Amino acid sequence: KSKFKECNQIAFYRRQKLLQPGKSSYRALLDSVTLSDDNVKFQIIHEDNKVLLQVEICEIEGNIFRLKINEAAPLRARYEVPDVLIREPTTQRLSTSHKEEGILVLKSVNEEYQLQVTANPFHIELRFKDEILLSMNSNGLLYFEHLQPPPSDGKTTDNQEDLGLWQEKFGSFLDIKAHGPSSIGLDFSLHGFEHVYGIPQHTETLLLKNTSDGDAYRLYNLDIFGHKIHDKIGIYGSVPFLLAHKPNRTSGIFWLNSSETLVDISTKAAAEVRVTAKQRVVPRTDVRWMSESGIIDVFLLMGPTAFDVFTQFAQLTGSSSYN
Repeated sequence: KSKFKECNQIAFYRRQKLLQPGKSSYRALLDSVTLSDDNVKFQIIHEDNKVLLQVEICEIEGNIFRLKINEAAPLRARYEVPDVLIREPTTQRLSTSHKEEGILVLKSVNEEYQLQVTANPFHIELRFKDEILLSMNSNGLLYFEHLQPPPSDGKTTDNQEDLGLWQEKFGSFLDIKAHGPSSIGLDFSLHGFEHVYGIPQHTETLLLKNTSDGDAYRLYNLDIFGHKIHDKIGIYGSVPFLLAHKPNRTSGIFWLNSSETLVDISTKAAAEVRVTAKQRVVPRTDVRWMSESGIIDVFLLMGPTAFDVFTQFAQLTGSSSYN
């Protein structure tokens, strides 16, 4: 096991963890919205580095929503996973409206689901009727390293070396990043959920645990002889698919990215809601996905039952039959 990295030895994880929960640095440019039969597109901008990202949202038949975020003008094409989806999903036309200034509302075909896009700070809430099921970037952890040319003098600073921006060393291995760092990440808040499952394979309990100890779930195929029980390091396979369950609903997050990925999980009492002079605690689970490269391409599987979620996942990736 000593031949494989711990979480704190992974450069892109260390860089992303420097970004703490808070107000997002991204702002949506709602005057850039375009609507077609296939999707809704708009741009977001990072307030500091001014890099533009292209956001694409679409609805897929069967209570599935897809969010893609890519550089608007990348230095070169970023990698997109080509061979996991069995076919390009059939999309349905979203309708748009403005709830108030700075808020864009996207409605599903049956109008039961809504995606509410807030411009500043940029975040998205997915609602079923009046209930918030899931929100994205509500903790401000959207992270997107843009491709860039190497330093003109060919030299890097000590800080760049420590963060592994242009090259990363581990043991006898040297990973040179010719176009700079390219990691991406996004946080999701699952409202009312305190039980999450999935993201195999790990020698862990079925119920996924909080990662507040700094040891994230790692999706990276490894063959370590003699696996330690209750360890979040990856083993033979990696499936970036997470399930959230509560009494009246099951939802899924399918993070379509084939690069090394780390997942942080935090379950807590998110709010105290006053109901007829009584207090009730509403749980919330925050899930933070962090990948070494590629683009953000995520499918939100809205169930509402566990059977529905697995049907939706099979609709995207296929199913196997055994004789």
